[in-house]
This record gives sequence, C-alpha cells and structure tokens, in this order.
Amino acid sequence: MANTSHNNLNAKLVLLGDMGAGKSSLVLRFVKGQFLEFQESTIGAAFFSQTLSVNNATVKLEIWDTAGQERYHSLAPMYYRGAAAAIIVYDISNADSFTRAKKWVQELQKQGNPNMVMALAGNKCDLEEKRNVSAEEARAYAEENRLFFMETSAKTAVNVNAMFYEIAKRLPSALPSQNPAGMVLVDRPAEGSRAATCCT
Repeated sequence: MANTSHNNLNAKLVLLGDMGAGKSSLVLRFVKGQFLEFQESTIGAAFFSQTLSVNNATVKLEIWDTAGQERYHSLAPMYYRGAAAAIIVYDISNADSFTRAKKWVQELQKQGNPNMVMALAGNKCDLEEKRNVSAEEARAYAEENRLFFMETSAKTAVNVNAMFYEIAKRLPSALPSQNPAGMVLVDRPAEGSRAATCCT
C-alpha cells in the first residue's frame, strides 16, 4: 500500500545522562561494534549516524552523544530540541546517576519534542555485584513516565543493538500521519494533508 519512498526516515537521536554512565560506550558499541575500557570524556557532543532496516522502513539515526559533565548541561537543549528520540542513560552501580537520569527525563518532558520516543537505559548491567539501582525500581519509573526500559552493557553488548532497534521501530509509528520535529520524511505529503494528532 504505502509508497516505499515514504518509508525512508531520518531521525535525530540524543543520548543524555551523567558523566561516566556509558553514553559514548553505548554509541561506539552500536555504531562500530567496539568497546574501549578507558573511554575519554566527551567534550560538548559527538555525532554519529547509523542506518537500520525495521518494519519495511529504512531509518537513518543521526545520533548526538552529549557530554555528561555539569558544565556542559546548558548546551544540552541545542541537541535535544527537535530530536525524535532520546536515550537517557544511567549506571546501575551508581544511584546518583539514576537520580540525575530522572532530572533529564523531567527536562525533556518540559522542553523536548512532545512526541519524542524516550528510552531509559540502565547501563553496565555486567556489574551485577555492584548494583545499586534495581531493575524493578527503574522499570516502574519508566512505566510511570511512558519510557521504555532496558538494561544494557556496552562492555558485553547485552541489549545495545536491541535498544536502538526498538527506538527505530517506534519512530515511524510515533506520528504516522505527520512529519514530526526531528524526523524528515524523504517524500513529504502535501501541506494541509495532516491529520490531527490523537492519543493519550
């Protein structure tokens, strides 16, 4: 039914979270299949892109990996405004990083794209013996705030690809009849043909 050219999506994805939570490691594992034991801190933001095929659509993710240091916090809106998706990352062995992840969620809910696909990633799930944030607590928080939740490990690659694919799957259905902010439909419908958005 659908014209295949309508199924090519460009989507801006931003990663937010505390310094040391593993944002850069997750991106590196996903885009390059690599893990560096000592990853230097990101300064400002780093950009990557990756193209995925999901549900008969080609989704090109334009990934912005933001710096976690507090001094860069004021730059974050430049990256998340207009983003179609966000991954908020915390470290399961660091309760403070989970607290800060919740602050990022609140900020996105206030200032981000209202139709944004949001994921909560409990990273470093290979550090089970050092766990300080239970999966149950994080899952309950994610459900309350309409995020989807996965525990990941950039080191062992657990759930890393699955998380990015899940985001890509949700993007085309986030607003099927519109061209949401941060998502460029390659073949745009004529102006005025947009249906009103619904849904709770």
